[in-house]
Amino acid sequence: MSQGEALPVASVYASAGMPLTFGSLFAGIGGIDLGFERAGMVCKWQVEIDPYAQKVLAKHWPNVRRHDDIRTWPQPDTERVDVICGGFPCQDISYAGKGAGIHEGTRSGLWSEYVRIICDIKPRFIVVENVAALLVRGLDRVLRDLATCGYDAEWAVLSACQWGYPHARERLFCVAYPDCGDVRTSWPAKDQTGTADVFVSRIGEITPMESRRAIIADVDSAVYGVPGVVDRIRGYGNAVVPDIAEWIGRRIVAAANDADYGATAQSNQTTEVKA
Repeated sequence: MSQGEALPVASVYASAGMPLTFGSLFAGIGGIDLGFERAGMVCKWQVEIDPYAQKVLAKHWPNVRRHDDIRTWPQPDTERVDVICGGFPCQDISYAGKGAGIHEGTRSGLWSEYVRIICDIKPRFIVVENVAALLVRGLDRVLRDLATCGYDAEWAVLSACQWGYPHARERLFCVAYPDCGDVRTSWPAKDQTGTADVFVSRIGEITPMESRRAIIADVDSAVYGVPGVVDRIRGYGNAVVPDIAEWIGRRIVAAANDADYGATAQSNQTTEVKA
């Protein structure tokens, strides 16, 4: 697929014409959620403990179920989803912190709750986000835990500047799927300029600052009783660029469609042989 080329609209629907559903852990102000919705997925629930972020989520997703504490999720009536996504706390992983790593009793140690939920719900896909330092401060633990739950994974460090934004914001994204079959999401190679093979058609049609203003204005205008600039800055600082989430989401949807198509074709072939 060439740079700037959009996926066909029909490809954003999973098996039997139904969109993929997702649940969001450590949802923040909904950067991943917004991107996944742009990719054609449907959000079923969000888990977020920060009061300011909860207000943003409530405005943008008024009909989506929300919960505040990941340690008490899922509930007995929690809806099963195709995709679980989220960026667990980075304070003990980031180079700006003390480097405690992923251990019990640390904020980044809440990864163990993420794993527990994965093993309980058993989604088709998992998207884990964190700072790039995770490569050397815990990725081995993440991959081991995912493998224990029965998932294979692939990962890449992506930067906001690859999508035309005037800042780096490098983040590691890990996409996991059941350790069987071939449902790889096709991370692209980079061209000679270092720009990812981004297929979101509108990138390049607006300037970086216009794009940034559009996203921030969308968040600012959504909040009831904005509590202050500190909360806003923290929300922006922790947020995932929606364009990147959309790019990943579209590849997941395409991979799911390919897997569903392959399974259907194999089933039809088996039926014909029996007949």
